[in-house]
Amino acid sequence: MKKWIFLFLISATIAAHGQDSVSHRVVDSRPNFTARKWLVGGATLGGYGGSFLFLSTAWYKNYPRSSFHTFNDVGEWLQIDKAGHAWTAYQTSRFTTNMWRWTGVENNKALLYGTGSSLLYMLSIEYLDGHSAEWGWSWGDAGADVLGAALYASQELGWEEQRIALKFSSAPKTYAEADLEKRADDLFGRSFQSRLLKDYNAQTYWLSANIKSFFPQTSLPDWLNISVGYGADGMFGGYENFAQSKTNGQVTFDRRDIKRYRQFYLAPDFDFTKIHTKSKMLKSVFSALNVLKFPAPALEFSNGRIKLKAIAF
Repeated sequence: MKKWIFLFLISATIAAHGQDSVSHRVVDSRPNFTARKWLVGGATLGGYGGSFLFLSTAWYKNYPRSSFHTFNDVGEWLQIDKAGHAWTAYQTSRFTTNMWRWTGVENNKALLYGTGSSLLYMLSIEYLDGHSAEWGWSWGDAGADVLGAALYASQELGWEEQRIALKFSSAPKTYAEADLEKRADDLFGRSFQSRLLKDYNAQTYWLSANIKSFFPQTSLPDWLNISVGYGADGMFGGYENFAQSKTNGQVTFDRRDIKRYRQFYLAPDFDFTKIHTKSKMLKSVFSALNVLKFPAPALEFSNGRIKLKAIAF
């Protein structure tokens, strides 16, 4: 959840200036690029500073500090949290790169500044985690951060466009059994927003490929994508559905009877940035919407079975 803060700040900034991922591949001929560079530089530094201030006052202050250390959490949450790290790094790289393009900076420099600042932010959070007794520097998280930024940068360098987008969807859920709902409240929070960001059972991450980018001769619409999704369910703890009190060792939750399992999806999707419009406001809206997978029918592969879902979020 910590990684989302900078993404929200950056997405709000780029939306305010009506930028999209296509229009700034050609350097804007209008003047006042110096002012734009100051604006984007200030927004980036402000995003860093604001998010770090928030984290230090509202997050880390509640946990004891420690010397720098690492820990291995690769097996937690069936790697859904790692997919979230990759998605955040990908999207922040996209937004910040497009912001720098808006300033008139040459494309490769904009890409360097955008992905570089994204990775710097993400890995700085890992460094802070490394000094928290509650967590530690996670090589799994750091690797996912690098992977997400690399997915964006490699496509810009190779194709000068994003043919495969990394997207997110979530459908906050309630749990029928009282002990499961209480456990979900303890782990994921009670509010809609908290459940949206923290309930890994409700999240799906998608690789969404634009068909026409790979097959330009096809008569299919420019905006039509095919996507592959990954999710998981049955998780009420990082590694197992079991919890003990840290003070006296008393068992506080034991539902190891519930199977934890992975879910894979195949579904159509929209590439909103491929919808043609002259409106800067709509381009901005479409660029922002492209962080999300559009709800659509899907095939789900899980527990050795295939089933059709009328709508997959």
